[in-house]
Amino acid sequence: MTDRIETLVILGAGGDLTARLLLPGVASFLASSRAQPISIIGVDRDDTTDADWRSTVATAFADSPSALGRKVAKSSRYLRGDATSPEDLKAVLDAATGRIAVYFALPPAVAALAVRALSTIDLPKGIVFALEKPFGTDLKSAQALNRLLETMVPEHQVFRVDHFLGKTSVLNLIGLRFANRIFEPLFSSENISRVEIVVDESLALENRAGYYDRAGALVDMIQSHLLLVLALAAMEPPASLDADDLRGAMAQVLRATRPWRKNGTSSRRARYGAGSIAGRRLPAYIDEDGVDPSLKTETLAEVTLAIDNWRWAGVPFVLRSGKALGENRQDIVVTFKDVPHLPTGLTGIPGPSSLRISLKPATLDLDLVINGEGDPFTLDRSMLHADLGDPELSAYGEVLSELLECDPTIAVRGDVAEQCWRIVAPVLAAWRKDAVPLETYPAGSLGPSSW
Repeated sequence: MTDRIETLVILGAGGDLTARLLLPGVASFLASSRAQPISIIGVDRDDTTDADWRSTVATAFADSPSALGRKVAKSSRYLRGDATSPEDLKAVLDAATGRIAVYFALPPAVAALAVRALSTIDLPKGIVFALEKPFGTDLKSAQALNRLLETMVPEHQVFRVDHFLGKTSVLNLIGLRFANRIFEPLFSSENISRVEIVVDESLALENRAGYYDRAGALVDMIQSHLLLVLALAAMEPPASLDADDLRGAMAQVLRATRPWRKNGTSSRRARYGAGSIAGRRLPAYIDEDGVDPSLKTETLAEVTLAIDNWRWAGVPFVLRSGKALGENRQDIVVTFKDVPHLPTGLTGIPGPSSLRISLKPATLDLDLVINGEGDPFTLDRSMLHADLGDPELSAYGEVLSELLECDPTIAVRGDVAEQCWRIVAPVLAAWRKDAVPLETYPAGSLGPSSW
């Protein structure tokens, strides 16, 4: 059996995720130096023809054109089928050749039903499953899904996909921390007062109520993505970048992570009201199509976490993400503590230094306090800036490259997925009890004025 995937089966081929992210990710891979031939089979319940499906694939490949990409698009096939039907899934697997990867481009609840359906049929040797975030709908369902998967395939054949781990700028954290003596000794409670991980976007709901209204910012972004960024930023140095070493280090730090206040009230939530972004008027979230106001879904979430270990005890990690905000930000901001003693005679203290790692665009800014240009005894700020470079592959391209090469290094391990749900569970419980108020902010603003 070959080590690499020869056929990629996409369940949910007609969905937004497939057209907007997954297929362009395949195109990015096929246009890269790591490209390998691949067959694609799209599966969904619609009566789509092979010709229509190939047109969809070709359109998605247009931004990353390559001769191999054009060949793959022309040879791709579409099969009508229900992803929760064992009979339909068996027919799809029988139609595939070589080693197969099944990509579940489906809502979490439907993906779980599809896995259950697959558990009732004989699976081809070496089959790989790729499941999108969020993995499960809560801790209990994630645990149940993991136990079921364990009976079907080995852990290294399950790719719990998080495209944030495919961002080169996120993976840069590993090199930045562990290949530079200037940074690694400073990453501890002795030197750092606070760490913030912020992903704010100006994008609003954009017709995604079917999924988003039952997830919200906490589950969609913080539970699914930002906790994994925290793990890379805070983990102990791994012995190697082997999948077991790297994922083991991430699991270790997440096991030590909890809400700052254990009852989950060290958090804030809000949702956007009517406003405008870049001259475009937006309705309030509760007036968007498909939204159920009674669900009290938040579009902006902030959680303060503690890490109970030697390195990070006492340092707050603030994770925040929201929609329909006035600026796009994807930043990790490390704020250093003030020096223990400033020589008498130096004045104009501008505040502590900070390190800002921007994920998009991929840049690094180290904010230093130095002697000023005029009076040398008056302190001022100076910024050291570095561009981290453009990756060859898109984030989804990187994830798919690892999937198609059967390398689980940046796939989310089962216990890590469970830890992410465990960490946010007290926050979700506090919100259900209204122990944390649901605030509002105008679309296009930076959030509630009280924040």
